[in-house]
Amino acid sequence: MLLEIIFLFGAGFLGGILNSIAGGGSFITFPALLFVGVNPISANATNTFASCAGYLSGAYAFRTDLNAHKKELPKVVFIGLIGGILGAWLLLQTPASLFRAAIPWLLLFATILFIFGGKANNALKKLASHHHHAPFLGRILLSLMLLSICIYGGFFNAGLGIISLSYLALAGYTNINAMNGIKLLISSTVSLIAIALFISDGVIAWDKGIIVLIGTLVGGYVAAHVSKRLPQHYVRAFVILASCGITLYFFIEVYSA
Repeated sequence: MLLEIIFLFGAGFLGGILNSIAGGGSFITFPALLFVGVNPISANATNTFASCAGYLSGAYAFRTDLNAHKKELPKVVFIGLIGGILGAWLLLQTPASLFRAAIPWLLLFATILFIFGGKANNALKKLASHHHHAPFLGRILLSLMLLSICIYGGFFNAGLGIISLSYLALAGYTNINAMNGIKLLISSTVSLIAIALFISDGVIAWDKGIIVLIGTLVGGYVAAHVSKRLPQHYVRAFVILASCGITLYFFIEVYSA
């Protein structure tokens, strides 16, 4: 029992660090819950519950960076709530195996989008300068993209941070600290509303989830402060490396079976 507690806390701590800096901490925490015997649907819901502590503590650590974008935050929170509800409802209605095969491809798309999102945004800005309605259409498409990301996050938490960073890069954000703060706000909003649905359905493994939650709380807060002191290009390089590694892991996990 003691070894299981240490194992789950360690997985939560490492997952909280990864979530706060780059996203993808579920790559550690979700398999850890499966390893100790939690069934896949319950592990998925429990992982969302446990990871939320790291999202919240990390978002609080980035509160100064978030304040610089306070006009945009209500829309982000509203879309996050709607998407989280829809995604969690889909998880509770649909066997997770149907979505499992698509996860590596979604992560691959997100990784490519994060790497080249800045160039894509510049191209969209040039297009907007030539077409009067392009800015309005662009905002609609970006809102739909964010809604889709939040639905994904409510359904399966793994990779939500990376995909959120990809959306922010495409939306024109360039400050990696602000991007991390908004990413964590998205993850917090989606997770909180999804957890409410999971609680009502009774699918969270509370004993194991609380141990992982404590680990993510500590890891997320520590990592957020460390990452703010690092040069932006180092943090961005870490995000790219982490997303590539997580994507490769899911390809192996899904297609080697």
